[in-house]
Amino acid sequence: MENGRFASLKDVLFGKPKDPLDPKVFHQISLVAFLAWVGLGADGLSSSAYGPEEAYLALGQHQLLALPLAMMMAATVFIISASYAQIIELFPTGGGGYLVATKLLGEKAGLVSGSALVVDYILTITISVASGADALFSFLPPSVHGLKLFTQMAFILGLIFLNLRGTKE
Repeated sequence: MENGRFASLKDVLFGKPKDPLDPKVFHQISLVAFLAWVGLGADGLSSSAYGPEEAYLALGQHQLLALPLAMMMAATVFIISASYAQIIELFPTGGGGYLVATKLLGEKAGLVSGSALVVDYILTITISVASGADALFSFLPPSVHGLKLFTQMAFILGLIFLNLRGTKE
């Protein structure tokens, strides 16, 4: 009986096993790849949307540094774009940071790169959820602002659940 409860809990969390020969599975997997692309777009969006504003706010009383800061940001974007162009030439079939670091620098560098990507994605999700909750609660009366942390945690737990489901499939 206990094993049956565990199996039903596992089915609720991860879903029932899929038949890889079922034609509907291909459609679902294709849709998951599209949704992952949309989700990974949040990484660049969160960096470009929140980073510059925070950098300018950090200047405080030193507004004279705004122009050099903007020039350094533009130079950083240019360097990253040039690096991506070279990486695409070396790895035309794709791969990502883990594969590139492993092939060019070795297994330990690949492990560091993979770990950094995991931390980056966690921080991206956290920043995106926190900013979304800030935007949502800015429209609501101050009396419900105490629910903001609970709402953020609920969103993050929902995303964890969806990722567990996606990892299973």
